[in-house]
Amino acid sequence: MVVLAASIVTKSGKPIISRQFREMPRSRVESLLTSFPKLIPPNSQHTSVETADVRYVYQPLEELYILLITNKASNILQDIDTLHLFARVVSDLCRTAEEKEITKNQFELMGAFDEVVSLGYREPINLTQVRNVLEMESHEEKIQEIIARNKEAEAKEELKRRAKQLEMQRREQQRRAAQGGGVDFGGNSGGFGTISNSGGYSSVPRFETASPVQRTESPQPKPKAPAFKGSGMKLGATKKLKQAEVLDALGGELATPEASRSATPSIPAAAVHSAVLPSSVPSVAREGIHIQINEQISVSLARDGSLKTLDLKGDLQVEIQDKSTGPIRIRLAEPSSSSPGDMQFKQNPKVAKFDPAGERTIALKNASDTFPVGRSLELLRWRLTKKDESYLPLAINCWPTPSDNGSCDVSLDFELENEKLSLYDLRIEIPLPPNRSPNVTTAAGEWEYNPSANSILWSLPPVAASEDNTSGNLEFNVPGAGDDISVFFPLKVSFTATGGASDMTIATVEEIASGSEVPFSTEVLLKVDEFVVG
Repeated sequence: MVVLAASIVTKSGKPIISRQFREMPRSRVESLLTSFPKLIPPNSQHTSVETADVRYVYQPLEELYILLITNKASNILQDIDTLHLFARVVSDLCRTAEEKEITKNQFELMGAFDEVVSLGYREPINLTQVRNVLEMESHEEKIQEIIARNKEAEAKEELKRRAKQLEMQRREQQRRAAQGGGVDFGGNSGGFGTISNSGGYSSVPRFETASPVQRTESPQPKPKAPAFKGSGMKLGATKKLKQAEVLDALGGELATPEASRSATPSIPAAAVHSAVLPSSVPSVAREGIHIQINEQISVSLARDGSLKTLDLKGDLQVEIQDKSTGPIRIRLAEPSSSSPGDMQFKQNPKVAKFDPAGERTIALKNASDTFPVGRSLELLRWRLTKKDESYLPLAINCWPTPSDNGSCDVSLDFELENEKLSLYDLRIEIPLPPNRSPNVTTAAGEWEYNPSANSILWSLPPVAASEDNTSGNLEFNVPGAGDDISVFFPLKVSFTATGGASDMTIATVEEIASGSEVPFSTEVLLKVDEFVVG
């Protein structure tokens, strides 16, 4: 079998594309293709026609013909099979068998033709293999691209690290210049001589600077008789401990607002809004029987606030402090919202089988046994088996909006989804572009800008329906942020909540012998393992 050429022509013989696999002059190919339509007998059912020199094997493609020109000694059955493969390649690469579409994809068609026939002989290849070759995917190339991207990312991180170091050095130099460069008087770094153990100080000359509150480099002091003034604390006052001792020795003489401000390096107004003290979860008064329910949740939300993944797991522990406590059983309350089928339960081997759809009772296998005294015992574990937004404790939406002037307006809001929960220590960390401080316009709670981490930390008071505080909003503008909103993601959220996402609560604790209820205390906590947005 020798294929001389593969071509697609119109019914009048005009060639659209043609690929020669043997040495042939262009004029010869054009002559063969032009004479082809004249050789087709009318109403013929055959797919091949011969001349004195060559054989045409052809197949209609709507208003076109796809044909192979072979020598007369070629195997006609193999030629027809090759022709069918060419036709499938054309149908796969072109949406329609039209001249315009063929011309548009001629480069890909030529490459595919070369994969099917090489030097006039059919290659052992099928349509799937032709597709793979045309895609030109290379595993080694992908690895090299990944390596190149990693090197580029490492170089960017190194540049950021060096830029931060230079910025810190510049700020340190400015701070030292503002403090007067640490001028030494009397051999003491603080400029006041040696402090005695009794709280006094040795006699030293008294100085008065030219400008009491100027923060630039202090002029050389001149010994004068007047008492110290507040600006005297700037002369090399680099240790807060020395400053405090001098203030005590002077009996509050320097403790003026001006002196306090001048001795403290200035902080940009945008850097820190206020210090936030962590709140604590309210404690529970414990009874002789204390039941602890702990749950951990991992949540991943998309940038639009939709749920991507949710993993919830929990456990139930009991601690007996009263030695007189006999055999007991614990009854769980019926869930008000969640379905028992949503959870997968595992009980302690010493505990009787727990039926979440039945009595929901937890007791030891041997009804005469008692729980250990003085230590906590884990009785039951559970895990959420499906992704369900109804278990989401908190909904968060972040909307960065680039402006025409190069800045970006960011609006962030949250809403408590489960009103049975009370959230404490709610913190939301929002990434920022490097070296870009935010201008906060609206904020519920407190916020703090961390320049070293390029982020803003939003801290909120307890979030609970009982506190009439179930939502909040933070709005700020970042100058020079550009159009890339991805720099504001991912958000990281953390909190501790009283109450459980799975609605696992204790109904009663009963003595097995008498069936009477006994007093108990319960503490239900929900903690965040991971909560990210974006």
